[in-house]
Amino acid sequence: MKRRDFILALGGAAAGGWPLAARAQQPAMPVIGYLSARSAESDVSMLAAFRRGLNETGYVVDQNVRMEFRFGSGQYDQLAALAADLVRRQVAVIVTGGGENPALAAKSATTKIPIVFTVGDDPVRSGLVASLNRPGGNITGVSTLFGGLGTKQLGLLRELLPKADLIAMLVNPKDFWATSYTSDTEAAARAVSQRLTVLTASTEQDIDAAFALLVEQRAAALLVAASPLFLTRAEHLIALSARHVLPTIYFRREMADAGGLMSYGPNTPENYAQMGIYAGKILNGANPADLPVVQPTKFELIINLKTAKALGLDVPPTLLALADEVIE
Repeated sequence: MKRRDFILALGGAAAGGWPLAARAQQPAMPVIGYLSARSAESDVSMLAAFRRGLNETGYVVDQNVRMEFRFGSGQYDQLAALAADLVRRQVAVIVTGGGENPALAAKSATTKIPIVFTVGDDPVRSGLVASLNRPGGNITGVSTLFGGLGTKQLGLLRELLPKADLIAMLVNPKDFWATSYTSDTEAAARAVSQRLTVLTASTEQDIDAAFALLVEQRAAALLVAASPLFLTRAEHLIALSARHVLPTIYFRREMADAGGLMSYGPNTPENYAQMGIYAGKILNGANPADLPVVQPTKFELIINLKTAKALGLDVPPTLLALADEVIE
């Protein structure tokens, strides 16, 4: 081969085959698997906060990290199969949202892939971690402490409606924290001689049946306990409360934003941003066993005055003064 032809052949190889080989040698973009007990629609704001936290560690979705999404849409019996699918796809980290059920499903599916969770109860009690400071194993995350939330929600309803004879409480018995949520709220009601009826629902049909019963019992107000199911059915719950002119307190600010009367709960974006930070740290080499479980530092009261007006309610100034935000 002449020298000129050899140079041309060499140039052609560099232009054609070598870049492909070089690309093949590049490390694959890591993938974060996201497993939620809720739905894609309900998790929009949470995922935005997660990405914000992830960005703080140098990772930007679709630039140097990808995400795979799996949603249970309130059907907890689907979570084990969804978690197993993420494991088969060999994701780098599994992030779970919507309480203990997806976290436990992920933990059962793998002992090797790191897991970052958000749960509503004590993760030591549920068996997810060995301790809050030293989780051990392949798992860590955020505990939002939903167990004691009902006590505060009940107090806020009583401040709004001090003469309420009967207050109803809606609980999903399939949620891990349902027992502590219920027992704590019942104890708080007994302490102030407040009549409280507890209704359960684990499907949308159950929700309809529970509303029919509380209307029949003439409940003056409703406390909706924290549940991924109830968040995915937020519009339905809010519509039923409006139809029956029933003052209702929820557990997430998105529900007050969507037309619910009041919400009280932890600052969810803050928690999901923390999960993003933890996921990024793990991608950068941190061991989840060494990352302590984070607990919320801020709880928010949101009051929707537009809804209060529609219900014919005058919100006491003392309650308005407690609100972190008032929707006019």
